[in-house]
Order: sequence, then C-alpha cells, then structure tokens
Amino acid sequence: MDIISLLTVFVLAIFVGFEVITKVPPTLHTPLMSGSNAISGITLIGALILASSAALHPAARLLAGVAVGFASINVVGGFFVTGRMLKMFQRK
Repeated sequence: MDIISLLTVFVLAIFVGFEVITKVPPTLHTPLMSGSNAISGITLIGALILASSAALHPAARLLAGVAVGFASINVVGGFFVTGRMLKMFQRK
C-alpha cells in the first residue's frame, strides 16, 4: 500500500470515531467505554505488529507508532474509568 491510501484510512478512521463518540449520550458513555477496552486491545496488538514490520514505509511505521500510543492511552483510561464506575456500586 502506498502512503496516500494509508493516510486516507487513518484520517477517515478519525472522522468516523469522532462522529460515533459524539452521538453517544453521557449516560451510556461509561459502560460503552469499558466495553471498548477489548476493541482497543485488538487495535493495540495490530498497531504493535505494524510498527514492528520492517517492510513498511517509514511514515507508515510512524503512524503505527502513533496508533500504539493512542490505543495504549485508551486502554489505560478505560480501565481507570471502569474502576471508578465499579466503585460507585460498592457498599460502604
């Protein structure tokens, strides 16, 4: 794949992700975020595989590294939010 098509997919994923997240009401955001940890984990694994590939264009490898960073932030943040949500349901 050339760099233009890789960049196009990356930019389209940003727009689709933004549109999907903005349509979720606040009451559903926390349960959906905790459920999306598995999806972010899959994204993280795929980005790690791409970032370690020697056959990629250097710019594509850079984008894969950025994806690793963002997916890691999403997974860690999701676990923190899930932990806070579960603490709300514990008895005192």
